[in-house]
Amino acid sequence: MLSVGLTGGIGAGKSEAVRRLAAHGAVVVDSDRIAREVVEPGTPGLAAVVEEFGPGVLAADGSLDRAGLGRIVFADAGRRAALNAIVHPLVARRSAQLRAAAPQDAVVVHDVPLLTENGLADQYDLVVVVDASPEVQLERLTGLRGMSEADARARMAAQATREQRLAIADEVLYNDGTREELAAQVDRLWERLRERLRQRR
Repeated sequence: MLSVGLTGGIGAGKSEAVRRLAAHGAVVVDSDRIAREVVEPGTPGLAAVVEEFGPGVLAADGSLDRAGLGRIVFADAGRRAALNAIVHPLVARRSAQLRAAAPQDAVVVHDVPLLTENGLADQYDLVVVVDASPEVQLERLTGLRGMSEADARARMAAQATREQRLAIADEVLYNDGTREELAAQVDRLWERLRERLRQRR
């Protein structure tokens, strides 16, 4: 098994790279998806979030109001740390279970948005960073995702810097260009990952 940590700033194109790797046959462990699962209605995770932040973070149907909570935590580093202290251990436990269940000949790609921020690089055989310039990130967030410029800048500022991400990268996918250009880089990366896995056998 080859364990790959994949990360990138918001709007860098990380999700597109992960989709392409999955199409090649990678086993994907999606931290964002797991983070949603561990705070679904009826979970201990959601109960802990409500205890910390109050019932105002719940939607009318009893689910987590992710947008409302996001406005709180992205504006206040202390509140963000409080949320992370609840969610991150739950995500780590579930991610470990999924990795353990993967076939021994698998390339397991852990899609981890906060890999750099949480100092997780040492947990993987190698780290892949999807990189885009801040200008391109901002353009994608406001243009494609419809965020206000202020919201987009706040989300970017809450993450590690570009330099911090690149400092932990074993492989970098540069994504200021087209989707096709990124796909070609991912295809070449996949061949290198498979070769690395073969060498370990």
